[in-house]
Amino acid sequence: MNYCSHCGSTVSLRVPDDDNLLRHVCDQCGTIHYQNPKIVTGCVVEVEDKILLCRRAIQPRHGLWTVPAGFLENGETLEQGAVRETMEEAQARVELNGLYAVYNIPHVSQVYVMFRGRLLDGQFGAGPESLEVELFDEHEIPWDDLAFKVIHRTLTEYYQHRSEGDFPVYIDEIKI
Repeated sequence: MNYCSHCGSTVSLRVPDDDNLLRHVCDQCGTIHYQNPKIVTGCVVEVEDKILLCRRAIQPRHGLWTVPAGFLENGETLEQGAVRETMEEAQARVELNGLYAVYNIPHVSQVYVMFRGRLLDGQFGAGPESLEVELFDEHEIPWDDLAFKVIHRTLTEYYQHRSEGDFPVYIDEIKI
């Protein structure tokens, strides 16, 4: 950040009074510009014994597979974001079956919040951010072509929990 979004003056990186972290602070008006992690919300959509995956039509990781997920928008809940992202990316209406996993990814300043969901009407298809959308059995999942480490971890944990017949909320950290 070079300029203050409040007054347009230059900013400096410094520790403000009564703080302990470096922040961008306006040299003119003193506005502190906080930068916080982004929240990504998504859904592991279950259809019988299969999982719905989307092949990405956008960067990053164009052409690789993921569960429907994306950045939470201002003014929406985690659940609303997961349902919206599933509709946008997979043209699928879902009912959420509860919180499934939270992944802290500090090296990219993101937190992933994943839900389990059930496809409501059997309909799905590629949205504008997806090249294609398919249902996969565990042995059919393109494990080597998953877009992100967090998705690989989500699906690995999902299948482990499914085999145990229990889906506790899973919290973990994804490291580089």
